[in-house]
Amino acid sequence: RKKTKEAAKLISSDQEPLINLLDAQASLLEGDHDGAREKFERMLDDPEMRLLGLRGLYLEAERLGDRNAARHYAGRAAAVAPQLAWAAESTLEELTERGDWDGALKLVEAQKSTRQIERDAANRRRAVLLTAKAQALVDSDPNAARTAALEANKLAPDFAPAAVIAANLLIKHNDVRKGSKILETAWRAEPHPDIAELYIHARPGDAVLDRLNRAKKLQELKKNHAESSMAVARAALDAQDFATARREAESAIRIDRREGAYLLLADIEEAESGDQGKVRQLLSKAVRAPRDPAWVADGVVSERWAPVSPITGKLDAFTWRAPMERLGQLIDSEVEEAVPAIAASAPALPADERAIDLEPDSSAEKAAAEAPNGIERETEVAAADDMVVEQAPELPRLPDDPGVTPEDEAEKSPRRFRLF
Repeated sequence: RKKTKEAAKLISSDQEPLINLLDAQASLLEGDHDGAREKFERMLDDPEMRLLGLRGLYLEAERLGDRNAARHYAGRAAAVAPQLAWAAESTLEELTERGDWDGALKLVEAQKSTRQIERDAANRRRAVLLTAKAQALVDSDPNAARTAALEANKLAPDFAPAAVIAANLLIKHNDVRKGSKILETAWRAEPHPDIAELYIHARPGDAVLDRLNRAKKLQELKKNHAESSMAVARAALDAQDFATARREAESAIRIDRREGAYLLLADIEEAESGDQGKVRQLLSKAVRAPRDPAWVADGVVSERWAPVSPITGKLDAFTWRAPMERLGQLIDSEVEEAVPAIAASAPALPADERAIDLEPDSSAEKAAAEAPNGIERETEVAAADDMVVEQAPELPRLPDDPGVTPEDEAEKSPRRFRLF
């Protein structure tokens, strides 16, 4: 602050506009945020200092958590100087939050032309925005949606959401061959259950054995992958080829142990044998297994892809990966079996049980000795009655498997098991 005052005496702000910035920064260092904001606002009147003033007001709005004000200042700065990265990024978040995909695409193109982002990063952003645009237009304008989805797939052939929506729109227009090619290319890059589901059921008139053959074709494209084995196992279950379904589900567990594979095995066991004991055992393993991959962004787990994070508004935040483990999920089964044995060897006392002193009080013995025989006998009986303690009921040990009651056999379980 002292040096700022000395500089102001030597040179005026008209001669050197940066003195205003120095004054505002000094106010920030002193904790005078209101005074700093006033100085930043005065800088907006000077064309040479306008961008610095907008930057200062933007940072202050971010500090206060006022996202609307921050985006307002960023938008003004981006309109004057689109090459400013901080202004462009904030404006991009605002456009995507509003669903203005065309405006966001123009801004990304401007970022690419001013070399704010590399070509590969720009193509990825354009693919994400075009996929979001296609999703928004699927019902209202299918032709425009198909055009956007195909362009997105061309920019990022390995991007599963773009491949799925592009192939789906092509299949609906009876172009199964081209749609299947798009899905095969995306599957080679990174298998995804949505790709398998659409590919296997691309032709509605196919028999279950035809769908099984299409699943096996996907497996040939990406061997030794859990998703390939899971796709074949599901199709084999639909075709009632239980041996193939069981073999492929167990193969998926060996490749990548996860809850979905155990749930699929439970479906197979239910359909083939109906053995409820084995089904319960498989469901128990599913609870302890790692979770299946899902779309995750900023701690949010979603079954469907979205272009932006619902928490931060960041573009292309969702990634396909296994979510964080559930609490208590990694408990070893051997530890679980040891806990009941320890509890059985040392049962806990009920809360209402009290310790009883079996040693008779000396004064009571003396009084009993001096009393007559009749009174002495009554005293002994009464004392014995007082010493009777109601024992806690013995808790029966739980069996390993409660078995199946006739009522349970009469009820049919659902075809597919899900934990949540």
